[in-house]
Amino acid sequence: MSEPPAVDGVLSAADALATARSIAAVQERSGAVPWFHGGHVDPWDHVESAMALSAAGLLSEAERAYDWLRRTQRRDGSWPLRVRAGVVEDAAADTNFCAYPAVGVWHHFRITRDERFAERMWPVVRRAIDFVLGLQRDRGEIDWARGAGGSAIGEALLAGSSSIHHSLVCALELAVHFGCAQPDWEVALDRLAHALRHHPEAFAEKDRYAMDWYYPVLAGPLRDDAGRDRIVRRWPDFVVDGLGVLCVDDHPWVTGAETCELVLSLDLLGWREHAVEVLASMQHLREQDGSYWTGYVHADGKRWPDERTTWTGAAVILAADALSGATPGGDIFRTGVPRAGLPVDDGCGCSAPVPVGE
Repeated sequence: MSEPPAVDGVLSAADALATARSIAAVQERSGAVPWFHGGHVDPWDHVESAMALSAAGLLSEAERAYDWLRRTQRRDGSWPLRVRAGVVEDAAADTNFCAYPAVGVWHHFRITRDERFAERMWPVVRRAIDFVLGLQRDRGEIDWARGAGGSAIGEALLAGSSSIHHSLVCALELAVHFGCAQPDWEVALDRLAHALRHHPEAFAEKDRYAMDWYYPVLAGPLRDDAGRDRIVRRWPDFVVDGLGVLCVDDHPWVTGAETCELVLSLDLLGWREHAVEVLASMQHLREQDGSYWTGYVHADGKRWPDERTTWTGAAVILAADALSGATPGGDIFRTGVPRAGLPVDDGCGCSAPVPVGE
């Protein structure tokens, strides 16, 4: 196993390991990774933390986290939106949350090449993706959740559907590895990529959120000139020099996780120097034990909320791994480029082509 990720002048390998250990210190005996001690668990942030544990070399802790997913998956392939200390607090299922284990499993396998792990988790990924695609609309977008009563929420989110795009690509990589053709998934991926690139009207209007700004780049659909234009156009709205990225464009609150996700997006566009600068800008959120505060209200000079979240530290490690290439999982987000192939059906009523991957 190689050393933990490091970025010269920003984060040492020892720093990254300390951050991973701060995440492991919050992990429950069940393997679940809550947001913080006593906090709740959701599948997406749980997987993000597991990925950071893998990248930093804490493989047994990461595998405990994935085993928790395997044991708690519901029959329909989903997980509850929120669990605290083993008790379900919100039984709804978020499609993005349920798709994301595919990214984590592929990431862990790329680092460990552990075939037994992949064999255990492949049925989990398959059931989860089938659940998620059951909420895809004809045009290609995917409803963001199924309510506790079993009905779709009836609204698609740009950031969530973009993240699902990346999850689908990783799930298909696993399918190829196991020799299990999934033509329905490939059709679904092409339809989703098409909607993300050509149909902004398909998604709820949330352009005040930074995630809606950069996620189409981070998760794959926009990594060409359209993606570069998107980042440049709204850079002044979201980036606070020396501090990081605003969560929303109308509040003076920079957040560590959003900052690190922008770092990943910049790296994918080939803007490494800017990516390193942005990663350095959020290190003011770091504590001595390696954990990270969620955010900082720069107008008041106060960290807020009063919590150090596992997923913020995880985002730092994953950004550092992408910049350093320390592990074979460091390029996990580069698998998000859509592949040309299957034509889009006429469900959306237009003839715009599916974007061709790089």
